[in-house]
Amino acid sequence: MNHRKKRRSATPMDEPVADINTTPLIDVMLVLLIMLIITIPVQLHSVNLNMPTGNPPPSDVKPEVLRIDIDAGGHVLWNGEIVAQREDLERRMSEQVARPVQPEVHLRPDRKARYDIVAGVLASAQRTGLTKIGVVGSEQFAQ
Repeated sequence: MNHRKKRRSATPMDEPVADINTTPLIDVMLVLLIMLIITIPVQLHSVNLNMPTGNPPPSDVKPEVLRIDIDAGGHVLWNGEIVAQREDLERRMSEQVARPVQPEVHLRPDRKARYDIVAGVLASAQRTGLTKIGVVGSEQFAQ
């Protein structure tokens, strides 16, 4: 019998693998991504107002009406008088909330008034506790 010595040749299986197994890494990253998505609270950039539902009962007493106008230049007017500072507007709103019967507030923005000013007035009304507020003249925005 002729025994040949087998020479062992270096095969790729005998060499150490230099590549990183990325499958576990990807699995961990996906789990972390899902956990991050679940734990992030929903961000709302809106002013939440409680709008009335249904028809209110008729009232015999006519409520006092306050007008808040916002002109095209962004000036806020309280019953025709310019309010220069947001703090002054909120102080006036707080005075109306403290009254036994809140007056109705009619907000009339100009068609060219900036949205952030109108939204700021609505946010101030919500912050101070005004509940009887309505937007008047919205037909100017319909096309």
